[in-house]
Amino acid sequence: MESESARVFNVFAFQWKQGTSEAQKERAKKEVAACQGLIPGLLQTHVGPNISPRGKGYTFGGIMQFKDKASFDAYVHHPAHQALLAWLIPLIDAIELDLRA
Repeated sequence: MESESARVFNVFAFQWKQGTSEAQKERAKKEVAACQGLIPGLLQTHVGPNISPRGKGYTFGGIMQFKDKASFDAYVHHPAHQALLAWLIPLIDAIELDLRA
């Protein structure tokens, strides 16, 4: 069993829904990146367009590294994350992986 103190990585990819503007995509990139520094225990954030030819329609994604599972759990409910989701969820079909490593 892996340690509760192991780093946690949140990996995500989006398919933008029809009608999503370039400005909305840029806002998403900026607001996801801005979570670092606002959310305790968020150590690294990398976000941007998917450059893989194997993306299966997922054209945007990122990875976030958290200090531990407790930091990740706090992020899920953090007001900055909730505010981001409030406007972003209607614009995307997303996949997400959360890994302890």
